Amino acid sequence: MARKILRINMTDLTAKYEDIPEKWAMWAGRGLTSSIIYDEVDPTCHPLGPNNKLVIAPGWVSGTPAAPSSGRTSFGGKSPLTGTIKEANSGGLSSQKIARLGIAAIILEGQPKDGKWYYIHIDKDGVTFHDASDLLGKGMEEVDRIMWERHPNKPAVIGIGPVGERLASNAGISVNDPENNPGRYAGRGGLGAVMGARHVKAIVVDDKGGPGVEIKNMDLFKQGRKKLTNAILSHDITKKGGGLNAYGTDVLMNIINEAGGLPTRNFSSGQFEGAAKISGEMIAEMVEKRKAGMTGHACHPGCVIQCSNIYPGPDGKIIASPIEYETAFALGANCGIDDLDFVAKMTKECNDLGLDTIEMGNTIAIAMEAGLLEFGDKEKALALFDEIRNDTPLGRILSNGVEATAKVFGVHRVPTVKGQSMPAYEPRAIKGIGFTYATSTMGADHTSGYTIAPEILGTGQKVDPLTYEGKAELSLAFQATTAFIDSTGYCLFIAFPILDIQEGFEGMVETVAGVMGWDLSGDDVVEIGKEILKKERLFNEKAGFTNADDRIPEFMRYEPLPPHNVVWDVPDEELDKVYAWVHES
Repeated sequence: MARKILRINMTDLTAKYEDIPEKWAMWAGRGLTSSIIYDEVDPTCHPLGPNNKLVIAPGWVSGTPAAPSSGRTSFGGKSPLTGTIKEANSGGLSSQKIARLGIAAIILEGQPKDGKWYYIHIDKDGVTFHDASDLLGKGMEEVDRIMWERHPNKPAVIGIGPVGERLASNAGISVNDPENNPGRYAGRGGLGAVMGARHVKAIVVDDKGGPGVEIKNMDLFKQGRKKLTNAILSHDITKKGGGLNAYGTDVLMNIINEAGGLPTRNFSSGQFEGAAKISGEMIAEMVEKRKAGMTGHACHPGCVIQCSNIYPGPDGKIIASPIEYETAFALGANCGIDDLDFVAKMTKECNDLGLDTIEMGNTIAIAMEAGLLEFGDKEKALALFDEIRNDTPLGRILSNGVEATAKVFGVHRVPTVKGQSMPAYEPRAIKGIGFTYATSTMGADHTSGYTIAPEILGTGQKVDPLTYEGKAELSLAFQATTAFIDSTGYCLFIAFPILDIQEGFEGMVETVAGVMGWDLSGDDVVEIGKEILKKERLFNEKAGFTNADDRIPEFMRYEPLPPHNVVWDVPDEELDKVYAWVHES
């Protein structure tokens, strides 16, 4: 069965399956979400108005048998946080289930005339709309539980928490994991508010009896699958018992701290004295000590890396799943908090309310800098979530992110690019990731071009993180390759083995070629990625963005960052090199 576009219009509550037009036929995942947004959304529209859309798309290989770590879903729209095009990416159950129903993308558009809220159920027989009034105000933990009680077959639940209902700019989209926990988030950019603006509380996807994914060249697919799986399971970072599997993404805490690039106390230092207490090693120690929870957890079926965790409290009861490096940095180091239990409690609040942990942790750091509470005050930091849950004026401010909070409280040290706060790598100490933050089509975003791999981990090659020479080319190569990977449905962490193991890279390419029936080589990866980037860049230009928006915050130019005491010394013309090619041909 050929893949179809499922178009859901909330204005008239209709759903129709459409043949994929030729212009979108080659795309999946991010390539497809960005193509649809580029073609169908006015770049000047208000992100919360009637003319924005939310597009949900599995990758090329999602839903295929045993493609390793291939359960990522792309969510696209115009971002309420940045005003740019946005693709946010999540694990969980959604990608494979959508793909196995033969759906290439779900386009959610329009707004109900009656102002009512709905949840949408999708299965092999089609789409049904349900009254969601009884779900309003509920957190995602309860919503996920209710949806599994109402609908058998353990469906995927894509939903928004209370902050998404309120159309807050830091509202993420939750996807449940195999245990029905809500901790898998398309978190960044406020796409939960775009879903909320359609008055959709949840989308439930049941793939039982679905047609599955057509594979055009099964032999090539199997060949590639074997190569990629072998590469993943033999690389030190991704193999069983390797860094990610044993300690999760938070294995990076001590590594980045040692490198002097761990943003601490609102990006005022590159090292945190309490880093070891909130590290992946400490998570593993707590799991073992408390005889509960787990490391080596899979966020979606078929993941062979298994970098997730389930974190227990002192009583053995589960607090949250997962605690990622980005989460521990934002809610921990950047707030001066070194208590893992409190990081877990704040993570639980984010997951339930529907908040991106990166943006939220950095927002608390801004509140600390403003004097609302002291750096390191974990009790008051946790209490801020009551403000959000109770929808107080302060809660409203905080749930709209770093820039909104900084403006209200008069803070000038604001670590954002294009309105989105920086993730867990200090650009003054790791210059390549600064190029990515500055020039990414989606605001400050480490996942759009993860130069940390060569700059810190020495993956692929080893480059000096403190210099800027050659970083424009490095960032572009990573951004283009990432755009391709984001279109496959594979987890971005396959980048580690495919950078070091040529057969792994070949395997990724061959699985995609096998599914789509293409004659594809490794040389095509960057060029296909650049096609995606070009659409995203042109969308942003039409929305009013220029090179002047591709800049690191002013305070980083004149404030030296301990311990290296470095500033952002990169000339603007170096940043402008990254996307100069867009208008060259």
